[in-house]
Amino acid sequence: METSHGICRIAVALGENHSRALLDQVEHWQSFLALVNMIMFCTGIPGHYPVNETTSSLTLTFWYTLQDDILSFEAEKQAVYQQVYRPVYFQLVDVLLHKAQFPSDEEYGFWSSDEKEQFRIYRVDISDTLMYVYEMLGAELLSNLYDKLGRLLTSSEEPYSWQHTEALLYGFQSIAETIDVNYSDVVPGLIGLIPRISISNVQLADTVMFTIGALSEWLADHPVMINSVLPLVLHALGNPELSVSSVSTLKKICRECKYDLPPYAANIVAVSQDVLMKQIHKTSQCMWLMQALGFLLSALQVEEILKNLHSLISPYIQQLEKLAEEIPNPSNKLAIVHILGLLSNLFTTLDISHHEDDHEGPELRKLPVPQGPNPVVVVLQQVFQLIQKVLSKWLNDAQVVEAVCAIFEKSVKTLLDDFAPMVPQLCEMLGRMYSTIPQASALDLTRQLVHIFAHEPAHFPPIEALFLLVTSVTLTLFQQGPRDHPDIVDSFMQLLAQALKRKPDLFLCERLDVKAVFQCAVLALKFPEAPTVKASCGFFTELLPRCGEVESVGKVVQEDGRMLLIAVLEAIGGQASRSLMDCFADILFALNKHCFSLLSMWIKEALQPPGFPSARLSPEQKDTFSQQILRERVNKRRVKEMVKEFTLLCRGLHGTDYTADY
Repeated sequence: METSHGICRIAVALGENHSRALLDQVEHWQSFLALVNMIMFCTGIPGHYPVNETTSSLTLTFWYTLQDDILSFEAEKQAVYQQVYRPVYFQLVDVLLHKAQFPSDEEYGFWSSDEKEQFRIYRVDISDTLMYVYEMLGAELLSNLYDKLGRLLTSSEEPYSWQHTEALLYGFQSIAETIDVNYSDVVPGLIGLIPRISISNVQLADTVMFTIGALSEWLADHPVMINSVLPLVLHALGNPELSVSSVSTLKKICRECKYDLPPYAANIVAVSQDVLMKQIHKTSQCMWLMQALGFLLSALQVEEILKNLHSLISPYIQQLEKLAEEIPNPSNKLAIVHILGLLSNLFTTLDISHHEDDHEGPELRKLPVPQGPNPVVVVLQQVFQLIQKVLSKWLNDAQVVEAVCAIFEKSVKTLLDDFAPMVPQLCEMLGRMYSTIPQASALDLTRQLVHIFAHEPAHFPPIEALFLLVTSVTLTLFQQGPRDHPDIVDSFMQLLAQALKRKPDLFLCERLDVKAVFQCAVLALKFPEAPTVKASCGFFTELLPRCGEVESVGKVVQEDGRMLLIAVLEAIGGQASRSLMDCFADILFALNKHCFSLLSMWIKEALQPPGFPSARLSPEQKDTFSQQILRERVNKRRVKEMVKEFTLLCRGLHGTDYTADY
């Protein structure tokens, strides 16, 4: 084994490093083909990877290299090589699919979990290779696989092994998952063959499911074929061993084909409810299943949605009611978080408004929907009352609070204006949750409310009250030490930026301590966590343009802007990651554009002390930088280039190979 491994490595090294040169020597084409065939033997070396051999995996990258080299020639030369190598690549497909076959059930039973995992990864590598080879072989590859599968399933001569069928389907699925097969003339035949496969074991069943999932977009264009595969998927849902493949396939079908599924909706909901109640699937698959049902219900008539929603949610409502009455304990908590998670995943995809996915701007108004109350709102109000009861006992539990926020964050996004009647109650509840346990999820939900509703006069008072409350609680958190809560600081900065963007009036309230907010944001610029720093930079780029129109902002910038500039220069000087330099450049640009006279005074003073912001800088370099920045008030890209240049000087990296690609 060691000897063959060594020989194979030499052959692959020769092939990978010299294939272009060897292809160029046309007179030696037969010698090179002999080397290629030698590598082909290594790819198809007898035995199962990784138990009987570990050599074949070394060869896969060679096939990528050879294909790239062949396709890089000009058309005429390429045609010659295609003639020689297309048959080789068809042979490669056969070899790879043979290597991807599972061993016998008995043998596989003896494999360790580590060996099974290595084999799984090996099959993924084979799948990637097949996908790449499709570029060379095109549609003929699919026809080739389909013909083999057809012969295998319809032959009365010899009983076929499930391993062989599974490998051919796996090849098909590998290609269909990433390549648009909508124009392929073999897919209808394949969909017709799938129900003929006698499914005798889990691996084959899994691959059948994943293949159907990979063809879901094709099914959306050919809805008449849905009925031939949907029963297989619904049947598989009841098998815990097929949990991942059956649920993910149903979700894909519900997402891609939802407008063709109403005739099957009652059946899909019934089967799904049954498996959810029997608790066949693990938590994450239950969540996917709820998302699938959300897609499905979105395409039904309003009264149908309401009917299905009630039958789907009623058991959970009853469970929640019972749990809300009980004394808190760990198993109750898990059950509550699970139910809230299911509801939030349902509301993630349940969208009956049929407007564009883009929720930017108040001008967005939905297309007319059937009159009468939105069924999602009807159900959500029922859920809301229950959540109030649950929170009376669980208000100080971070996980429960996060699960509650998730439900409303998802439904606010999909319902938009229809959510309006619930805004005052939700603001009040959010305030209570955040005052008890400050959490990023509550700030993110507040940001959603500001984004969608703050511009409407009727909703401004409750949103303003909530905004002031979460700001005051977060400022207290800063006094106690915010370093342990980078996620809260990140979400808080995003909330402030959103408020300035959508409704700067939120900064007009006398009860808002703008100075403290400004100082906390400067502190956040020095956090080691990149997302937090990014969010703080985002806040300042929204704040600085408001200097003129919001008096309190203008005042604080005048008093504390120098402190901001010094923090920015320290970051550029080497305190912050180089990947964040564009964000700091945005602040400099905003300062220059909106506070020019102040910046020209501050930047000269700030760069005066020797060794600041870096001991590597000469006074001339600092002077050049400040002049360049002050001159550029129009072109933001130029400022970013200047900052990149300057930070390299500060770090002693300017002109080194290390930064050649920077």
